[in-house]
Amino acid sequence: MTMEKLIYFEPGYDKRSSDPSKNYGIGGMKIRFVLKGDKGAVQFLIGTDWYPENTQKEYMTRFPNKTEVQPMGWDIGYHSPVPMYDSQEIAQDNCEYLDGKPCYYDGSGLRADELIPAFLERGVDAVWEELEEEYKYRFEKDAVTE
Repeated sequence: MTMEKLIYFEPGYDKRSSDPSKNYGIGGMKIRFVLKGDKGAVQFLIGTDWYPENTQKEYMTRFPNKTEVQPMGWDIGYHSPVPMYDSQEIAQDNCEYLDGKPCYYDGSGLRADELIPAFLERGVDAVWEELEEEYKYRFEKDAVTE
């Protein structure tokens, strides 16, 4: 089986607006690791406090004593072309990780935080090891109804 390893750097943003219906706030850069196989894809999403330059300066002014800058685990999840449990609904009609097929998605922020120490100590090798195990669990065994 061929597995594709993808890493995306999703830029931070400043989408503040005085119009409440258009105010999306600010966000830091995200790093998304995706392990894609024949049966689906699994991901690890990291949030950072790396903001666009104008926002970063404002952030540092608001929090001048903040000295620890560390990524945060946001999600370990899967993208499946088929439902993985009863009543699971389609999350996206056109999933980029499933080559445009509909996607059933689920994930965990708590588990993602647990991977951060290994990532910081061992780098991307730790991420790919965890995602390979997640892929096997999700796609290479009989489906478990949750």
